[in-house]
Amino acid sequence: MRFSSLLSVKEFSFYLVRRKQHHTNKPGQQLFIQSAMKNGRRRRNRSACNQAASATGNSDMISKLPNDLLLNILERVDTLDAIRTCILSKRMLKLPAMFSRFDIDIASIARHTDESCGFTLRDVVRINGAVADVTENIMFARSRGTTIRNLRVRFILRRYDCLSIGRSVARAMATNKVEAAEFEILTEKVHEGCTPADLLNFATQFNTFLGASPDAFAGLTRLRLNNMRFGESGIPNILSTCKCLKSLRLTCYDSGINSVLQVEHAQLVEFSIDFGDFQRVELFCLPKLEWLSYNNWTLELSHLLADVPSITDLHLDFESERIWVLPECPTLLAPVLGKLQFVNLDNLREGCDIAWIMFILEAAPSVKELCIAVRDHWCTIVTDKKLRQEYGYLDKSNIEWKPSASNFKHKNLAKLTIYGFQPEDNFMRYISRVMEAAVNLEEISLHDRKSCDGYCGGDLEPKIKGFPSRYPWTHEERMRVTEELGMASSHLVHFRS
Repeated sequence: MRFSSLLSVKEFSFYLVRRKQHHTNKPGQQLFIQSAMKNGRRRRNRSACNQAASATGNSDMISKLPNDLLLNILERVDTLDAIRTCILSKRMLKLPAMFSRFDIDIASIARHTDESCGFTLRDVVRINGAVADVTENIMFARSRGTTIRNLRVRFILRRYDCLSIGRSVARAMATNKVEAAEFEILTEKVHEGCTPADLLNFATQFNTFLGASPDAFAGLTRLRLNNMRFGESGIPNILSTCKCLKSLRLTCYDSGINSVLQVEHAQLVEFSIDFGDFQRVELFCLPKLEWLSYNNWTLELSHLLADVPSITDLHLDFESERIWVLPECPTLLAPVLGKLQFVNLDNLREGCDIAWIMFILEAAPSVKELCIAVRDHWCTIVTDKKLRQEYGYLDKSNIEWKPSASNFKHKNLAKLTIYGFQPEDNFMRYISRVMEAAVNLEEISLHDRKSCDGYCGGDLEPKIKGFPSRYPWTHEERMRVTEELGMASSHLVHFRS
């Protein structure tokens, strides 16, 4: 692979240095930016641009904008792209030192490389090194005492690059007020190519990083980890170090066979696990948790959320069967779902009676929006009997549920959305029940089945080809649905597909 494009990126990166105080006694000298390369090609390009702008009468209009407006524009794009823009104008060279928002992403550098030959490990090393260098330069340039509104660094877990990034961010946190800081840490291999030894190795590397950069992690507010296998003390150790953490997302993470994940944190607001594998998850003291997303477990919400009284947003992905929520008495659930406002139940199994979902409404009087997506996603469903037993898949097509009160009313539900709607008794009974209970319902949105956005590449799942959708497309079909639901449905029901 050629690295001319990558080197150009590093050339267009800047070195931020302190201006020496020559013969003045003025305190707090401004930081300034010098381009790494002031070559003839750049001068020729700038000259050509100036000539073209002069010819149209709009010479350097952007750099004439006031600083606050320029900063507002530049902070909305990737930081490296913003810096490249600033290099084109002498007046704008000082602006990066005034940035309050930074988004330093390895993808920003990678997309400027020649991808025609693909990426090798050596390429990854060099690109990741560029991320570490740029992070160090940017953090070094910050004026002491200025506020950093948001700092996000996305990089690959490599020892020396991580240590460099950790030192740079810790230095910035020590000399500036940092309102929000995020690390998104990737690994050299995607999950499909990882062996158990790789997952353990990545976790070991991360623990080294965590131990060497406690000051940086202590100030983080968001953390994203991928492809790691810790011991059972791994997450508690991370949470005890990241004292300001408000959001934690774990992707392809576990602690080994029959492991127990324990989560306790005073500040955590968002917690998400994608493709985690645990025998049990224990949420202890999480007084500020409002958003929870996870998969792969059978759940009793009263136990899971017992110490999370402030959750407002609940998203459960059933993976067309794998997760199941056990219906519980509203008396048990009301203390933990009292503040819940938004519920999203994704990939419910087709053919399963959805009446049981009413138990959530019975226990959550503050819910404003309920979204249900029903489909059999065959490209991810496990069909092998041994694997289904090993990984705990459930073969339930129905679940027993009885309403706690025949006259139940819900005063806050305003919107019901259903994906995968079919004009069948299962859906029609459920919609009728919601309409009867939700006295202030304003909208019912009915969609056809969701298309696959994963491994199927958008193609229809093979087994669904034998069971085509009966979603009502014609005016006559839709009229029959609304008539069956009753006169009150005519102004509520909207067919969105």
